[in-house]
Amino acid sequence: MRKLLAIGAAALLSLPGAALAQGALGANYNEHFEDVDYRDLQKSDTQWVRIFLPMFQLDRGPAADHGAVKTILDVASHGYKTVLTLKFPYNRVAFPKADSETFRKDLARLEAVLPLVMGKVDILVIGNEPFIESRQQDWNPNFNAYYEALAKAAIQYRAEHCGGSACKTHLYMGALNQTQNPVWRNKTTDRWLAFIQQTPELEGLDIHPHITTIEESKAFLDYILPRMRSDQKFLVLEFSLVWWWKQHLKDPVPAAFAAKYGAPANAQTWQVIKAALETPFSKPQWDEFLSQSPWFESRKHYLRNQMKLFRDTGRLAVATYGFKQGSSMVNNFGPDSTPWLLNSVFAGRTVKPNADGSSAFNYAWIDDYKALQKK
Repeated sequence: MRKLLAIGAAALLSLPGAALAQGALGANYNEHFEDVDYRDLQKSDTQWVRIFLPMFQLDRGPAADHGAVKTILDVASHGYKTVLTLKFPYNRVAFPKADSETFRKDLARLEAVLPLVMGKVDILVIGNEPFIESRQQDWNPNFNAYYEALAKAAIQYRAEHCGGSACKTHLYMGALNQTQNPVWRNKTTDRWLAFIQQTPELEGLDIHPHITTIEESKAFLDYILPRMRSDQKFLVLEFSLVWWWKQHLKDPVPAAFAAKYGAPANAQTWQVIKAALETPFSKPQWDEFLSQSPWFESRKHYLRNQMKLFRDTGRLAVATYGFKQGSSMVNNFGPDSTPWLLNSVFAGRTVKPNADGSSAFNYAWIDDYKALQKK
């Protein structure tokens, strides 16, 4: 019996990463590959890591030299499961035609990356947030055709160079956003999902529910699940209560916190966050600020509750949560900023480093995050 169990375990461990991914939770760094610290990953028992690559940046030099590519491959070499998302942003310009020179440039960028990562990362996602990274007036058949052509190129490359479905790298399409809003459920998103459903090489799609209340995330699931094949799964590579946090940036600072630390009685939440960014707090001070703020303390189990909702579908492959406060979150922080930094498992910018130079964790997330690794 012991021998049979050993053989079974060995067979399971030999499966591709995505086959082991049912309901997994990992660390999302977005574009901030420089923030990957293996001490953080080890302390949190993390098994999956996600980074996205802005494809325009490949024009600066060889794809193999880009930090996102180098880092995701290094993470994989350390034994972690990996997700790489390819980002094609066109939100500030007219979306290019599917037969244009711009498309050919994007195809060339894709062709530069594929040989480096195919067969090495576990999941490759075509498109980051295509609908946010384009203008609403450009959500039309050309938009679909553009991304469908990029996906077909990745599929063809995998078939010719990595054994198709036997390849370690599993293919997904990039994320839908704001599907709780009817404007974001339209003919273009319907075609997006129909293409994924009708393309056997695609194992599903990504969703990014950044929301105000956890109930809003159900709209994402209600929209995508009936439009997917029964064998397909979904990713949730970004999710948060960031819009709830933003609603409370102008709330008064907790009176007890203000009295203890000498903050003005009329100070607002955003001012305390800005002060912590300028001169990082001790971990106890940062924890007291958040735990004494009802709008935050009342949501401290959001991660656990949200993952339960995703996992209960039986269709979640991998979710990744904002892992570390990145540089893009802190610039010119003010009352109207989007407070992404409150999502982070590790508070590397609002809290003083640990004695060894590593980042302190956010009290609200770390225990549930670690518990969710045991699934």
